[in-house]
Order: sequence, then structure tokens, then C-alpha cells
Amino acid sequence: MSGFTFKQFKVEHDRCAMKVSTDGILLGAWANLSDAKSLLDIGTGTGLLALMCQQRSNDLAITAVEVDEAAYNQALQNSANSPWPNINIVHTTIQAFEYTQPFDVIISNPPYFNQSLKGQSNARNTARHTDGLSFEELINAYKRLSHKRSRFSVILPSAEACLFIELAKQRGLYLNAHCQVKTTPTKAFSRSLMTFSTIKTEPEHSVLCIKDENNTYTADYVALCKAFYLKM
Repeated sequence: MSGFTFKQFKVEHDRCAMKVSTDGILLGAWANLSDAKSLLDIGTGTGLLALMCQQRSNDLAITAVEVDEAAYNQALQNSANSPWPNINIVHTTIQAFEYTQPFDVIISNPPYFNQSLKGQSNARNTARHTDGLSFEELINAYKRLSHKRSRFSVILPSAEACLFIELAKQRGLYLNAHCQVKTTPTKAFSRSLMTFSTIKTEPEHSVLCIKDENNTYTADYVALCKAFYLKM
């Protein structure tokens, strides 16, 4: 399977269970990186999020964790072939991952299927289902690897986002920003981009529609992603 070519880098994904997707591109472009010096990408897969964030902030020290060996090796390849070969990619579970300094920003495009029917691919099941990384474990990882002013950004389907917001609240995290995404004006919201922290603020709510009624990218989506798409 051919990779995905962006303006400044290319992502090969033939050995990864989860391919380059709009979800990843949305989170990589949307996540708040302001004043951040370090970033952790949990479940990097192809390395897409790490590469996008490195493009956005060249001086950002990025570490990316991936449990699947094939995906880990492909992320290494994608980083090595990019303008940023020094991204620190670690082959381990986030539960076992240890780091000496807390991160300013933590991001994740996490597995979210809880009870849906699984397929025959173990790697794809791991990437898509919460068995190996539950929402509670993801939140715990953030709390363990962050400091009091860190930010935590994730993307989830709308239904799972409601559950995640409640779990985060129970664990002492506040929702600071929430962007609800729909594919077209007539469709229901399908994704939620969210940022959490331990700092209580009035949540910043926004809406993003990817395509208009003519199936053309909206001005908002172009403004968010034009630095990455080769043709936009």
C-alpha cells in the first residue's frame, strides 16, 4: 500500500494496523502546542502525530511510544526519512514507559472500541480496541507523566468522548477545549477533539465541518490543515 505524502514529509503505513487517517491529521493540526518544550505521543503508530507536531514546532523535544513492533519499526523509518530524524521513538507499552522529566504536552489518537466484534488481525485489534489501553489507563499515564501545567489532547468518536470527559473529570482533569467535528453540514457530529488539564477554565467550544455541501473542503478545514496537505 502506498504511503501518504505531505508537504514536508511522507508517511509509509503498509506495516501498520492503523493507516494514516483524517482523525490523526485533525489532532496533529489542532493540538495546542503553545509554549511547549516537550511532547509525548502515546500510541504513535506510523509516527504521524509526532511528525506533524515536529513540523509545527521544530524545537519541540518529542518522544513517541508504540507497543506494536511492526508499527514501531515503521515509525522509526518514517522519522529517519523525514527532516526530523531525531524524534525519540520507544518500543514499549505506555503502562511500562518511564521518563525522568514530565512532558508539557501529551497527545493520543487512542483505541476506542470497547465491546465491538474483533477481526482476525491481532495488531489491528490492539490498535483499535481498548483491551490493551483502557481510557482509565490512558488518563493515569497522563497524570503520571505530566506536571501541573501540562496539557492532554485526544481525538475520539462523539459517543466515546462523552465517556472520556466523565472519566477525566473523576480523575481530577478539566476539559479546557472541545471541538466537535462533522464531515458535512447535514451529518451529525462524529468526532471530538479535546484538551484537558488540571487547571479549571471555562471550556472553549468550537465546531469544525470538514466538507461543504459541494463536497469541497471548508475554509475552516483548509486553514487548519493547509500546512500539511500536498494539494489543498
